[in-house]
Amino acid sequence: MSSQPSPLRVQLTLLLVQVAFGGFHVVAKAVLSDLPPLALAGLRVTAATPFLVWLAWRRDRVLPARRDLPWLALLGGLGVTANQLFFITGLRYTTATNASILQPSLPVFAVAAAAVLGVERIGRRRLLGIGLSVIGALVLVNPLRLASDHRAVLGNGLILLNCLCYALFLVLQRPLLERIPWRTLIAWSFVFGGGAVLLVSLPTLLRFDWAAVPAGTWWGLAYIVGIATVFAYSANTWAVRRSSPALVAAYSTLQPVVAAALAAAFLGERFGWMEGAGFVLIAGGLLLVSARAPAAASQAS
Repeated sequence: MSSQPSPLRVQLTLLLVQVAFGGFHVVAKAVLSDLPPLALAGLRVTAATPFLVWLAWRRDRVLPARRDLPWLALLGGLGVTANQLFFITGLRYTTATNASILQPSLPVFAVAAAAVLGVERIGRRRLLGIGLSVIGALVLVNPLRLASDHRAVLGNGLILLNCLCYALFLVLQRPLLERIPWRTLIAWSFVFGGGAVLLVSLPTLLRFDWAAVPAGTWWGLAYIVGIATVFAYSANTWAVRRSSPALVAAYSTLQPVVAAALAAAFLGERFGWMEGAGFVLIAGGLLLVSARAPAAASQAS
């Protein structure tokens, strides 16, 4: 019988998820210089889905009820198919900077969806916290840098759709997690959503010259599959079960912090007072959101 994880453990897990997703922005942009977007999406789900199914069956040993299959298919369509195809294709047409600037829309979409669908009550304190986090993220990324040329407009629109789909994925999984173990939920979401991605990407996968792919790209793919997919998706769903969709979405505002830290570490960029101010706003906002996060009932882990 497992004990309920502490709020600190939940928030440390969410912090690691944002590090994983923040690194994905950079790694995926590099990988896309050698792979078409559909090939990357297809490889990602083809490698991740069997592993997620194996983990779920090894630990849970349950099959979803028939009534839950349409909901799992919807989650897969939103959180895997649409989310991944929109993001990877959008990143091909826009920049990693633009993607970071648009990322703070995710908690806004999640809060709106949770309130409209009645999944979560959003009080003033939580709204203030999410607002501070979003403002902090925008201070970090400077929206004035948003490129608006013809190609970027298409890419930016796809990134926004990616954020909307992932926000709905976080919100809609919360009621299902009351009756489906979190590993089983994420595995079956990938079975449905990953299967759709594979069908769409299969012609590209069959035509592509895999012998021309450099070794560094394969290492990038390993990161994308193992860290930014299997770990990040699973950990986020685990956190939704034990906190709330709004809290999980609010943590996405840390991704610009990760991007700034990576730029400082590997590109020699400076972490100045603007970045510091943005980080303080994000941290303050997350403290406010976390203070109101409901303690979900424990589920066997």
